[in-house]
Amino acid sequence: MRWRTVTRWTPVALLAVMVGAAWNVQPAAQETDENPYTSRIDTRMGRRLFQEQCSTCHGLNAAGGNEATGPDLTTGSFRHASSDAGLYRVIRDGVPGTSMIGVGADAQEQTLWQLVTYLRSREAANAVVDLAGSPAGGQQIFNGKGDCARCHMVNGQGQRLGPDLSYVGNRRNPDELQSDLTNPDAEVNPRWWTMKVSGPNGQQVEGLRMDEDTFTFRIMDADENLRSFSKYGDWSYERVKTSTMPSAEGSLTATERDDLVAYLFSLRRDR
Repeated sequence: MRWRTVTRWTPVALLAVMVGAAWNVQPAAQETDENPYTSRIDTRMGRRLFQEQCSTCHGLNAAGGNEATGPDLTTGSFRHASSDAGLYRVIRDGVPGTSMIGVGADAQEQTLWQLVTYLRSREAANAVVDLAGSPAGGQQIFNGKGDCARCHMVNGQGQRLGPDLSYVGNRRNPDELQSDLTNPDAEVNPRWWTMKVSGPNGQQVEGLRMDEDTFTFRIMDADENLRSFSKYGDWSYERVKTSTMPSAEGSLTATERDDLVAYLFSLRRDR
């Protein structure tokens, strides 16, 4: 898989690429600091931290838009920093005179660097990518042999038993999509856990875990029916934290997986 980006990192900012507010640049020596936390795990942790702390202003996947008040941070072009160290500093200290409030000097160094790593990874959303697969062929696999629409929705078509993939290309790069297909258990959001429920007379029910509190839980079964249960009644339950999606390695050839990745990566919101 070959990646070719059309732009290089431009000296500009992070998390509050908001209009106005000059920023006092610290000594150039700090600008050369390198990020020690750049693994795939660091990217995942950075994404989780971003979604918890920053998504209110910048959108769930850093792309702004909709209800977000902050700018798109996925373009690879920022306004207030010229390096990873600069982005680190903006996250920590904020940008005076703007709505960008830093997370504070007490934040752990690893946490700050992981946020930088995640933001750098978002440039892939605006990259020109040469992929081995065919989007048209991948769409046929999605709707045919892959049977993906049985669980996933694209532009209102399909089912809700798995994540909506209408704009999956904005939040997952081709390598991540390939991993999702071949190793779906690697990262399962609690939103997509399932629950197995057993009741009187050998009754068995299984479905997506929709809601859960101290006393009750609710699941959606394969027919998209919602069912509620008490944790203290006659029913016992088990959380299943693995993915309901089988690995595509056994059902699709490498070429078919490449086509499917090309199609999924083409599902992107125009900005």
